[in-house]
Amino acid sequence: MTKLYLAAGCFWGAQHFLRQLPGVISTRVGYANGRTENPTYEEVKYRHTGHAETVELVYDETVLPTAELLDCYFLCIDPTAVNKQGPDVGEQYRTGIYYTDEALVPTLRAKLQELEARIGKPVAVELKPLAQFFPAEEYHQDYLIKNPTGYCHIPRDLIQKVKNIRTTL
Repeated sequence: MTKLYLAAGCFWGAQHFLRQLPGVISTRVGYANGRTENPTYEEVKYRHTGHAETVELVYDETVLPTAELLDCYFLCIDPTAVNKQGPDVGEQYRTGIYYTDEALVPTLRAKLQELEARIGKPVAVELKPLAQFFPAEEYHQDYLIKNPTGYCHIPRDLIQKVKNIRTTL
């Protein structure tokens, strides 16, 4: 199993999208790479803690190779937006790829370079080692399963498009 941390704006929709990808074993939302210990949602939102709303992914790389996972991730973000995804604005909504396994770095860098070449401009997606990850409060975990009509900046039909794309690979 491989673990990676992806920041894609509001973590509710990102978790809901990513958890449905074939090969994803588990997801958990939380706060990554900030300046404080054990922040609350209110602290991240209002006190400028520097954390990014992030999804922790555990996945089977034999089913979902890291390169394909990133292709799917890139579909659900605006990779050129700085501290913003959809209508959500603030440092906590930045995009980022955070890793704990240095062996993933060549693939991660290559995919970001490929994305930049494809769109023809620099991307604002951070690529950094994971400094820390604090799980979000329980009510944030699997939020869109608990609240199916809840807010989501990611189009709800995107997962079906991704499933269709992956079956043709």
